[in-house]
Amino acid sequence: MTGFSAAERSVLRGLTTPAKVQDFLDRLRYSFDRGHDRLRSPRRILRERSAHCIEGAMLAAAAFWVRGGRPLLMDLRSSADDLDHVVALFRRHGRWGAVSKTNHVVLRYREPVYRTVRELALSYFNEYFLDDGRKTMRDFSGPYDLVRHHGTAWMTGEDDLWGIAEALDAVPHTAVLPRGIRLRKADPIERRAARLEQYPYRKRRLAAVRREG
Repeated sequence: MTGFSAAERSVLRGLTTPAKVQDFLDRLRYSFDRGHDRLRSPRRILRERSAHCIEGAMLAAAAFWVRGGRPLLMDLRSSADDLDHVVALFRRHGRWGAVSKTNHVVLRYREPVYRTVRELALSYFNEYFLDDGRKTMRDFSGPYDLVRHHGTAWMTGEDDLWGIAEALDAVPHTAVLPRGIRLRKADPIERRAARLEQYPYRKRRLAAVRREG
């Protein structure tokens, strides 16, 4: 049981494919609370019509669960001067894909063409950089099953869910950088493209927060 109302279940059950889940997330206003104020349940997100990255991933996971899938998250962890990003995982025909809530042109949806979660995670590496071009992705988690670890109350609760974020951060992660490697910065044209925002944020924050996936 998920605790969703009939109207909420109708919305989520209408998201019949990962592409439709992604389209729904893209229509939600981007919430700039990430890392600062709130981590809301899927019910609250549906009600308030906005989300940041981990909230969007959790809403996608809930949509997959309502339709009989597994609610799987993957944490992409960055260096200390950037922010982590979280995506919802799905499988089609034995291949992995990801649904992602982001305000920028990078760190977005991934088609289910990746044979392993590692392949999928590494597809984000070159796009994961700060405004000055420094690439910051450092490791990734395996699939994290929200229902297995947290039951279903997180889908409809009214309290913030920082405990889930902390638990996800605490699971084993796999490093992506070989020892001693020196990374080339993203090109200036890549940096300019990465500054494109779906929902412009007028006040200037730290570059890492402004670029957050």
